[in-house]
Amino acid sequence: MSGQNQFLAVIPARGGSKGLPGKNIRPFLGLPLIAHSILFAKMCPQIDKLVVSTDSEEIAGVARDFGADVPFIRPLELAEDSTPMWPVIRHALEAVENEEGPGYEFVLLLDPTSPAREIQDVDEALGMLKGEPRADGIVSVSQPDFNPIWHCVVRQDGFMRDLMKEAADFDRRQDVPNVYRMNGALYIWRTPFVRREADSWRQGRHLMYEMADLRSMSIDDQQQFQIAELLVRNRMIEFPWLDKVG
Repeated sequence: MSGQNQFLAVIPARGGSKGLPGKNIRPFLGLPLIAHSILFAKMCPQIDKLVVSTDSEEIAGVARDFGADVPFIRPLELAEDSTPMWPVIRHALEAVENEEGPGYEFVLLLDPTSPAREIQDVDEALGMLKGEPRADGIVSVSQPDFNPIWHCVVRQDGFMRDLMKEAADFDRRQDVPNVYRMNGALYIWRTPFVRREADSWRQGRHLMYEMADLRSMSIDDQQQFQIAELLVRNRMIEFPWLDKVG
């Protein structure tokens, strides 16, 4: 492969979900759930190649129907309930580069269960990562509607105790430092880090890309499917690719 700034997007879609069987191809707003991430990626000018990593021939067929490349079927040992996402990403990069040769600079993870990302999110997050050479990657986050330092408690010996001991240092909620949650919408890594780090992406140095918490959906059960559909149908969240296929 020649050229620079080559950007590989990976959509992981395991076939064996137990929480909601078949969720990756379950109809969502009239399309298989995975199709939303595929159509989103195809609208992103930054992305040079899009692949779907799956162990399921059925998911692979759906992905191809919507224009994604499925150049391999994921090995079964990388598709178990307990399989972390990191080795899946490393396998996808290795498989693509074994066929095409090295040359990708960045890898973008697009989880199909978090489809409420926008094109500008990818553009801005990638720009932030390029602007900070010390960072290995960037992860999308949002501020939840409650602050875990202030609000979260546990039960110990029958009594309520603060989950985080630093909660006792504050008298007002307004004084508590902002806390963010990873929302699953996007992760971008430099490929040298992906190749080098075998254990966990959390071993690296990461920037945070903040998104609105309203768009920080994770669609893993039937109720979440229904709530997410309501948000899009009521135009509280925009899915512009729907206009192109509708």
